[in-house]
Amino acid sequence: MEPLEFFDENIPCLAACPVHTNAGMYVAAIADGEDELAYLTARLPNPFASVCGRVCAAPCEDACRRGEIDRPIAIRALKRFVTEQFGPESPNGDDRTWERVAAPPAVERSESIGIVGGGPAGLACAHDLRRHGYQVTLYEATDRLGGMMVLGIPEYRLDRDLIASEIAAIVDMGVDVRYETKLGETVTLSELRERHDAVFLAIGATLGRGLDLEGHQADGVFRAIEFLINVNRGFEVDVGERVVVIGGGDVAMDAARTALRAAAYEDARGVDVDEGDERAAMTEAMDAARSARRAGAQHVSVISLESEEELPASEFEFEEAVNEGIEFFHRRGPSRILTSEGAAIGLETVGVISVFDSEGRFAPKFDRDDIGVIECDTVILAIGQAVDTEALGGDGPAVTPRKTIEIDKMTLATSIPRVWAGGDAAHGPRTLIEAIADGRTAANGIHAAFGGIDAERAGGRMVRLQQFHRLDDIYDRIPRVSLPMLPTDRRIGLQEVELAMSPEQARCEAQRCLRCFANILLDVGKCVLCALCADVCPVDVISLVPSEEVGTGIAGATALMLDERACLRCGLCIERCPTKALSMGVWTGVGVPDLVGVST
Repeated sequence: MEPLEFFDENIPCLAACPVHTNAGMYVAAIADGEDELAYLTARLPNPFASVCGRVCAAPCEDACRRGEIDRPIAIRALKRFVTEQFGPESPNGDDRTWERVAAPPAVERSESIGIVGGGPAGLACAHDLRRHGYQVTLYEATDRLGGMMVLGIPEYRLDRDLIASEIAAIVDMGVDVRYETKLGETVTLSELRERHDAVFLAIGATLGRGLDLEGHQADGVFRAIEFLINVNRGFEVDVGERVVVIGGGDVAMDAARTALRAAAYEDARGVDVDEGDERAAMTEAMDAARSARRAGAQHVSVISLESEEELPASEFEFEEAVNEGIEFFHRRGPSRILTSEGAAIGLETVGVISVFDSEGRFAPKFDRDDIGVIECDTVILAIGQAVDTEALGGDGPAVTPRKTIEIDKMTLATSIPRVWAGGDAAHGPRTLIEAIADGRTAANGIHAAFGGIDAERAGGRMVRLQQFHRLDDIYDRIPRVSLPMLPTDRRIGLQEVELAMSPEQARCEAQRCLRCFANILLDVGKCVLCALCADVCPVDVISLVPSEEVGTGIAGATALMLDERACLRCGLCIERCPTKALSMGVWTGVGVPDLVGVST
């Protein structure tokens, strides 16, 4: 690690984010009322900042140091707060504020790049390559861009107009899009390699995994990902009154909550609009959905091998499913699907003794004497997704034993020259933000192959702050703001369930941030080892120790130690230092827009 890159890694939220968003910086900017700076900081590394403000898995929150005190900062909700003001979906979207950090290319290059797959990985790659000036053609198998953002994430979680706006901002940079062009059918990889100077494969994992259960071929048995794709594309899916979902992950939660809204999707599908006007169709479908009664399946159950504590689904998604009346059967496994005249009528389940072995590996054990039956009209299998590797053809790149495309983990290059792969196609099902990161990594690899340099990683500088925003004395007593949610009895049709924060809520929540993107700096020439900084530190993270204890090799010397992980950045040590040897600085290496000043 380069010495100054330590400062990037020392910001937990930034280090945890796959695209290296400096969350602490934009949260602090919101607290200070600098919302435009906050938006530019959030948008700089992420072409889908608005989408992520709604549905990101938020690994930054898992890493947030505030969580060591009480609960993490609501980083995702704060991102939504600023994207609604300045993003493509905002009333001021025509201002194209994002172009201040993501402008179209100033110089066009001659190299042509083909991208297969119009999901988040493919679109993020297209975005970055166009910024570098490459000629980009994007091949999409369906009639719309967005991939699993559109076809997998339910409408009640992510508004379709918002997705369309963010995608349009990318396409408007000059991306040539070829719809209904499926790899292995409409076009082959060999043809694309002849047509373009480089190719990025982002074909996703759109095949659902099945279970070899008795009755699995009966009518009324769906794979979850195919169920979600069909519903979101507007195809008729009759789920009946009683639905059982098998699985415990987020896809299972999406499938279960979508089944509750089946009638709303039906009403949206039935709206008569001009097929050539996709945006109008989306708008009118939403209007129809909002007027539909919240119905569909009258009873939805989820069975999972795991206990509630072991459930792989996010806590938030599980809680919302429970709030909506979905019934859970934990520590139950599927035994067989009961049928009558070729249609599913129930699911026989078996008790689960344990899910993992003593070494933490997935190795479920069942109690065959514990048998139960859940009556149902539909069974949805939410047990994983697979990649269509057959589409790569006989001369395609190497494939792993897991049936994903084999890649170099650092560059995403495949076994074939000038062919890269990423997203679910290379890793199996992952989160949205990881797919976006893969698209950006591939774009960097392609750019480097043609002699380019990643400007965002070219270097940074330390900005010494002349003043530092001290935390309020009650910072540790400010509770996390409860996220605004649509009341359960008002969740009609396809309305978004999670709502936006008000300015007052956003400022209050942002003020909880410990601002650990700032760093204590020491001028060793001024330090007199008086230990007053250690004396005033409220959390005892500064200490003076003999240098021999830290391995400096300087006999008889003293080392001033600071535990960065526990430092609250309160600034008391800086104020107390009599020689001004201590100061506060911000490292602008990753995730800080160069065109704006650094907030203090």
